Amino acid sequence: MSSTDSAGPRRTALDALHRSLGATMTDFAGWDMPLRYGSERDEHVAVRTRAGLFDLSHMGEITVTGPQAAGLLNHALVGNIASVGVGRARYTMICRADGGILDDLIVYRLAESEYLVVANASNAQVVLDALVERAAGFDAEVRDDRDAYALIAVQGPESPGILKALTDADLDGLKYYAGLPGTVAGVPALIARTGYTGEDGFELFVKPEHAVALWQALTEAGEGVGLVPCGLSCRDTLRLEAGMPLYGHELTTDLTPFDAGLGRVVKFEKEGDFVGREALAAAAARSEQNPPRVLVGLVAGGRRIPRAGYQVVAGGEVIGEVTSGAPSPTLGKPIAMAYVDAAHAAPGTAGVGVDIRGSHEPYEVVALPFYKRQK
Repeated sequence: MSSTDSAGPRRTALDALHRSLGATMTDFAGWDMPLRYGSERDEHVAVRTRAGLFDLSHMGEITVTGPQAAGLLNHALVGNIASVGVGRARYTMICRADGGILDDLIVYRLAESEYLVVANASNAQVVLDALVERAAGFDAEVRDDRDAYALIAVQGPESPGILKALTDADLDGLKYYAGLPGTVAGVPALIARTGYTGEDGFELFVKPEHAVALWQALTEAGEGVGLVPCGLSCRDTLRLEAGMPLYGHELTTDLTPFDAGLGRVVKFEKEGDFVGREALAAAAARSEQNPPRVLVGLVAGGRRIPRAGYQVVAGGEVIGEVTSGAPSPTLGKPIAMAYVDAAHAAPGTAGVGVDIRGSHEPYEVVALPFYKRQK
């Protein structure tokens, strides 16, 4: 999965297949990844209405095993990982001692004393290094498994039917944020009901040598229902519509989970100390007394697209900053997520705009997410 020359980006096991499909490739977090295969709008709409197939093999997998694996993760991360049942997953974060967010993660409990931690590609080494450092004194092993997995996601309303054609695993019994070992198209896989699109879908962790066969089997199974290969570009607009944070945009080391409106992931009630506890307790108290800037949605009145870093303004004053912005294929208008002063954060707040190259373009403040699928 990591074949590369010393100068170029890493390539996934599906690299040749992406190129044969005419993908536009881009360097993303040190990996050569498909940005789009054709129209990113068409790929976006396919996931919302039918199904899309993604290569996510750039994500960072780290396995934690041993008698004190749960204790290590409870100490290293802000969530209560010991309370996650076998076969379930949890969204959580790893923070610095000062409370700043190092990364947001999904942790799968594969067995009583075995966990799979999935980090963002850009932070995988940072997370690995932090877990290894924090493992001191615990009877647990932290293993870099980035080369042990390829990760393929099938997302969208048709995804359960597509996958059912290739596996006898109990997909109906597989809840959101759960994972079970199974076989898909004859390939051993961890089948997880997770995703980053706002749709129902699955993420399939397999050995790199099985990736091409699995991708082709999914492609064939999805032909009749409009499955298309999808790149990182539509993955970004899908997660933006679903109000899901992206590390480096909505989440950074300058922010605590409380600043990001995600204080719920911090579990002070769990047993034992954890890295950042003291700083996070102070951040929680601060946010109650003096609310920090709030992450909100912005919908454009016009056609100009806001980008990360653009200032949000009201009454001639800067009241916030855009963290992500793009055209929304579902809404038919440009949208953005932004941190704004609490006084301007209520949906429908009047007089809010975005400074786009000196012009204050009108925007409506809305609650996140912009889009929520019908159950």
